[in-house]
Amino acid sequence: MAKEELIQFEGRVVEVLPDARFRVELETGTEVIAYTAGKMKRHRIKTLAGDRVTVEMSPYDLGKGRLVFRHREDRGHAAPLPAGRGPARRR
Repeated sequence: MAKEELIQFEGRVVEVLPDARFRVELETGTEVIAYTAGKMKRHRIKTLAGDRVTVEMSPYDLGKGRLVFRHREDRGHAAPLPAGRGPARRR
């Protein structure tokens, strides 16, 4: 068990940096450098500039963090096709 619990903040990715790192602006207004957590790498979750993310940070170093979750954004889905206009069926 860790001596200190990790702190979680929400923020927005401002810039994608080389070596799988990101510049993230937290809700508090501070900017930190963050890298993707192991589960996000393993499941190949892509993170782009403008994405809303959750950052986990140690209380000992508040300048670095780890991206643990990318929040889904409602991006407006395409309008459904009218009846009878779906994919062609084999008969």
